[in-house]
Amino acid sequence: MTSSDTATAAPSRRWLILVIVGLAQLMVVLDNTVVNIALPDAQLDLGFDNGDRQWIITAYSLAFGSLLLLGGRIGDLIGRKRTFIIGLIGFAVASALGGAADNFGLLVAARALQGAFGALLAPTALAVLTTTFTIPKERARAFGVFGAIAGAGGAVGLLLGGFLTEQFSWRWALYINVGIAAVAVVGAVLFVTNLHRSGERPKLDVPGTILVSAALFSIVYGFSNAETDGWDSPLSWGFIAASVVLLVAFVLWQRRAAHPLLPLSILTDRNRAAAYSAVLIAGAGMFGIFLFVTYYVQGTLGFSPMQAGLAFLPMIGALVLAAQLGTNIFVPRFGPKIMVPVGLSIMALGMVLFTRVGTDSTYAADLLLPFIVLGLGMGSTMPAAMQTATLGVDRQYAGVASAMVNTSQQVGGSIGVALLNTLAATAFTDYLADHTASASVAAEAAVHSYATAYWWSAAFFAFGAVLTAFLFRRRSQGLNLSHTPVEGAEPVLAH
Repeated sequence: MTSSDTATAAPSRRWLILVIVGLAQLMVVLDNTVVNIALPDAQLDLGFDNGDRQWIITAYSLAFGSLLLLGGRIGDLIGRKRTFIIGLIGFAVASALGGAADNFGLLVAARALQGAFGALLAPTALAVLTTTFTIPKERARAFGVFGAIAGAGGAVGLLLGGFLTEQFSWRWALYINVGIAAVAVVGAVLFVTNLHRSGERPKLDVPGTILVSAALFSIVYGFSNAETDGWDSPLSWGFIAASVVLLVAFVLWQRRAAHPLLPLSILTDRNRAAAYSAVLIAGAGMFGIFLFVTYYVQGTLGFSPMQAGLAFLPMIGALVLAAQLGTNIFVPRFGPKIMVPVGLSIMALGMVLFTRVGTDSTYAADLLLPFIVLGLGMGSTMPAAMQTATLGVDRQYAGVASAMVNTSQQVGGSIGVALLNTLAATAFTDYLADHTASASVAAEAAVHSYATAYWWSAAFFAFGAVLTAFLFRRRSQGLNLSHTPVEGAEPVLAH
């Protein structure tokens, strides 16, 4: 059966694969935030110190961020269906271990294991989607859904974490993954199909894997450490400097490796470079904003964890609407060169609107509009960027190209949270120093610090809009999103 044959066969199977892949992506993305809201209850139950609390988050981020490219390449080497199922089962087992943890050490180990299997699962899920949908209209719809999940997953995690913690226990914020993974495993066994290999089996670039994994670990750890220990920490700067050296060594090695882990042609294509940049910058702003808006609605407005999660629902609705309109109507008509910068500009506007909130603000009058605007911007940016980042890649590198999307988002998130936390903390301290101490001044200082983070996020998004407007090629020069991928790109999996 030829690629064109498979592209027209079994459309119902392709949409079932989208559901399965969407479940896997949601599980991985929401785990970045679902545990955040459950963390205070877990700390009270297990009795660990405030200083140790960050390791529940950091352990996941370190394993996930540092192993993503390896995870994507493993999918290319041993088959995506097999890798996808292994990732799902491993993530479920790690989640069950974390939910049953009776001490701090076991919980941290389970979170690290979650991150490792998440690094196997996330890029493989995107690669399966990339290779399943090659018909232009179907591809646009599928990436609209997938991009919406990628953008909204953090907010869904806040909602789900609040509900499970309030109604059941913090442990269910982890146990819930077991049920999601079980459904996805059954679906993967039944509907996801492996491509038959032809020619010589590709080999793993071991030196490249070690270099890039160490580099990604160093950059995520360096910025995470700066978030907790401050920017004057030698440890933070030591790891950040090491990451730069390791990344340079990785690039130099990739230029001469016989079987490169990440062929540099994937990154040197201007459209893909623009797409990865957009995902990184969006991640830098989004992860921080979920954090600060959650602090604000709970600490200043007095929302419960469940109410804090519900506050994000209008943003999710706007995101899903924009993702579907964008990928089905606007991206085919205008291309990513227009849609991605416009989406990032709308996100910048949403951040500016958030700076207007104060200690006496109300949700309907002051928060609803910024949430909707931010959702519209995210829904316009993420699907277009993700679709472009994986379009036309040679079949044997689809997994590692997909992994670069997740790597960009994860590294962007780590950098963004560290930078925004530092800037907000400095603004908080400066505000207190300039005012007479009181309870009301402390509340105003907190809101001022959040506004500082929002302004910087707006600056991130505005910079991303300008950068991607210059980087993306014009439609006549770039990858054509309205045509089938070039020969050598992956055919569809469904038969």
